Amino acid sequence: MNLTLTAEEQAFREEVRAFLRDNLTEELRQGQRFTSGVYPEPEISGPWQRKLNERGWLVPLWPTELGGTDWTAVQRFIFESECALAGAPLVHPMGVRLVSPVIIRFGTDEQKQHYLPRILSGEDYWCQGFSEPGAGSDLASLKMRAVADGDDYVLNGSKIWTTQAHHANMMFALVRTSTEGRRQEGISFLLIDMNTPGIEVRRIDTIGGDHDVNEVFFTDVRVPQANRVGPENAGWDCAKYLLEFERGAGIFSGRLRSQLKRIGEVIEQLAAEGQDIRNNPHLVRRFGEICADIDSFEMMELRIMGGLQPGQNPGPVSSILKLRNSRMKQTIAEFGAEILGHEGLRWRAGEIDTSSTMSVLIPDYLNSRAFTIFGGASEVQLSIIAKSVVGV
Repeated sequence: MNLTLTAEEQAFREEVRAFLRDNLTEELRQGQRFTSGVYPEPEISGPWQRKLNERGWLVPLWPTELGGTDWTAVQRFIFESECALAGAPLVHPMGVRLVSPVIIRFGTDEQKQHYLPRILSGEDYWCQGFSEPGAGSDLASLKMRAVADGDDYVLNGSKIWTTQAHHANMMFALVRTSTEGRRQEGISFLLIDMNTPGIEVRRIDTIGGDHDVNEVFFTDVRVPQANRVGPENAGWDCAKYLLEFERGAGIFSGRLRSQLKRIGEVIEQLAAEGQDIRNNPHLVRRFGEICADIDSFEMMELRIMGGLQPGQNPGPVSSILKLRNSRMKQTIAEFGAEILGHEGLRWRAGEIDTSSTMSVLIPDYLNSRAFTIFGGASEVQLSIIAKSVVGV
């Protein structure tokens, strides 16, 4: 693999860096720096999304005629890595990276014309209605019913672990429209206005003290059948396609380096206070192992991306990326907690001191326990890898 950038790629990197210097404010950088949950709040991610949209760099995976960039794999890698290392906010992916590819591939012309511009502008803020109390990793066992009534569906049931549903005005959801045949054959994919009567959002506080996730209840909620994406009872195809984008269409290594960089700031702060961990052989070795793991993961990402066409998702191999990324995020978070030592015991839920990166390491560690669960648990990813990649 030739990792030397061409003159054109070096010029593109400088273009990205110039854009970041001119547009990434300290307020936005700090907002991402002190985010211990999965995604930054809309007041942090929203302004950055608008800046990227104005520049035409928001949706690199979309077709060019709809706003995509037609970047090569190396350009995408350069862009996302530079954004991560500069501390740019993580754009909320539910609209721009998850539901939009489904609408583009399976949606009607009317759905594309209505929703895609609103996703670009940020006018619609999306959440994902997949998991239920009895249907997490076994998603096909979901029970939330959608019964046809005239031109509408009437929805009853609930969703859980719904990230940022308390901010969202739209939800894409899997619902059961039939109980006949295989469980996967009775599921449909719906786009739901969260302001519809009968929807109730209840907050769930995470162990790290953040309000990221929610439970959402539906009582006789009427949704137009025109909001269904794809044929009735064919939502499983939409879901599989979406999950491949969720698990492997991003560039993860840059964010991992950024996470480790945040711990580096704490190491420097502790050293200034007389606690230099660089004198601890165990911690130095752990730091070196993590750096080597990120390097090898970066090479794997580049190799996989190098075989993709612009806008193409990785397919089943995305499970390898998701599995490795989630485990490494946990490892880095554990290292951060180990660096703090007994100082970590002073942490209290909801207390974030924005004068010190140190205060975010414990909630980051606690919240990281969910990384190997959401987006498909590690056991699910291993099964997909065994069946679809290895061929077992």
